[in-house]
Amino acid sequence: MSLEPHEKSVLVTGAAHRLGAAIARAFGEAGWHVVLHYRASGAAAKGLARALPSAETVQCDLADGDAAVAMVEALAARLPDWRVLVNNASTFAEDRFDALDPLVNAEAMAVNAVTPVRMAQAFLAQARSKAGRRVIQLTDQKLRNPNPDFFSYTMSKHAADAAAVMLGMSCRGADRVYRLAPGAILPSHDQTDAEAEISHRMNPLARRTGADEIANAALFLATAPLASGQALYIDSGQHLLSQPRDVLYLARSGDAGAG
Repeated sequence: MSLEPHEKSVLVTGAAHRLGAAIARAFGEAGWHVVLHYRASGAAAKGLARALPSAETVQCDLADGDAAVAMVEALAARLPDWRVLVNNASTFAEDRFDALDPLVNAEAMAVNAVTPVRMAQAFLAQARSKAGRRVIQLTDQKLRNPNPDFFSYTMSKHAADAAAVMLGMSCRGADRVYRLAPGAILPSHDQTDAEAEISHRMNPLARRTGADEIANAALFLATAPLASGQALYIDSGQHLLSQPRDVLYLARSGDAGAG
């Protein structure tokens, strides 16, 4: 695909479904050329790309860090104004504080933390943009409101957040690294819609945070005059609480007061 030199681009990882799709849609509607990354959901990613004014898709398994870096290098070589990398893709599998699953942990650390860092490094080193380059790392409100559930996932998000802070400190010129921390927004794991309706209101505002709010926050960070390394929590205040378990299980146990 040939782009005009002035056409600003964004890569959104995990863009076929859920928050990634919402973020991709928001950038597309705002006039960006959107590169939608997917691992296995090619049909969904390509369908969304066709619905956007200017978009394309790329496939990569982010568990393979070398392949992910090669993907970034290939895009950097041909996108004339690649301004933003949104590291959204993640794996969310269950293991426990008293029974860490080595395979779950290895995948979580690779996909959620190590590969995003390597992609960010390659992007900041090779992407071309006179307007400066921005990395937006999706984390989680669990950074401020941790609990022992989904142990390896949470560990990996802490690692991703710490890495983003360090990368942000190393930025020069107009480059920036930001952290975007969502709360409970879409049904996850084996959660039903009815359970999500309860659990996702377990926050100070007793409201459900919308996927569109995360997408708008990402769009804001793409151009905002904020210092590198800053974080936005978009979670209706959930990170201000101290919840002993994931809200999925609090709602399932009927312990709504824990929110």
